[in-house]
Amino acid sequence: MAIIAPDLGIDLGTSNTLIYVRKKGIVIDEPTLLVISGSSKRSIKSIGQDARTLVGRTSGGDMAVRPLQDGTIKEYDMTESILRFFIRKAIGVSHLLKPRAFITVPCRISAVEKRVVKEAAVAAGIRRNAVHLIEKPFASAYGSGLPVFAPEGSMVVDIGGGTTEVAIISIGGIVTSKSIMNGGIKMDEAIMNYIKHDYNMLIGDRMAEDIKIDWGTALPPKDDRKVLVRGRDIITGLPQTAEITAAKIYEALHTPCKQILGAIREVLDKAPPELAGDILKKGIYIMGGGSLLYGIDRYLASELGLPVTLAKDPMMCAAMGVGHLAENVSLLPRIGRSTFMREEME
Repeated sequence: MAIIAPDLGIDLGTSNTLIYVRKKGIVIDEPTLLVISGSSKRSIKSIGQDARTLVGRTSGGDMAVRPLQDGTIKEYDMTESILRFFIRKAIGVSHLLKPRAFITVPCRISAVEKRVVKEAAVAAGIRRNAVHLIEKPFASAYGSGLPVFAPEGSMVVDIGGGTTEVAIISIGGIVTSKSIMNGGIKMDEAIMNYIKHDYNMLIGDRMAEDIKIDWGTALPPKDDRKVLVRGRDIITGLPQTAEITAAKIYEALHTPCKQILGAIREVLDKAPPELAGDILKKGIYIMGGGSLLYGIDRYLASELGLPVTLAKDPMMCAAMGVGHLAENVSLLPRIGRSTFMREEME
């Protein structure tokens, strides 16, 4: 039995949770999802990847629950349960001294929401007074290899499941940032709403996500490819199929892409002149699951007139960032906020 539990880096996301164990690397990468019974006791039937296989196929009163919405905790008990499950799966339970954890949070998170995250982590098995909250864009920048502690500006755009985090980072802190409730889940919802409005057909979350991954694009498509979509007719309630062109899917995704572009422009407008020069030279780095949308890097580059680089392993950047901090705890005092230009955007 190990006496001291290893330090953890936890990327607690709306769509997925990743856990980095010190000296082992990323050992958990599963959906932040539970399937619960619809009874008054709300008992948990499955968590993570097992729960994802049941989405849209549950029986009786069972339902799928995402305990985090827009990057913040909405279901405290469910979040505690899912954290406990993943932590035990990652390191087991036979430790006399509980682990220390570095957990990602959105930039706009309030003091009350921070306290809720800490309480949920402690209840799930993290050592009290050893929960360190790291802002997601900083973790992503550090995990992607950017010089976050150097006296130069780096601009990152982390397009997650529930939020998009845009930040300029320098000397170990975030200079200015913007967090919007827009990400991969909003893209899925845009596709679902478009098909519902134009075809009077309901499709599920998984179908919308598959369409986004296989056919979604941030750039106007060059051909008239068509995708066969299966769903349920709103009027008759019967199964239905429809052929939808790639151009229609592009139209559905254009609005969330424009909102991400607007957030980037807002942060650029507030960049100090010295750091703006660094960004002009280095460009912008994008990461997160939403950055895998086809052509979004070229779309942003053409609209902004700046180089846009897609990070290597974009879905792993934040987890690697908090993981590196778990490996190098001595860096923690160097992380702070730049004081000359910092705005809290609630």
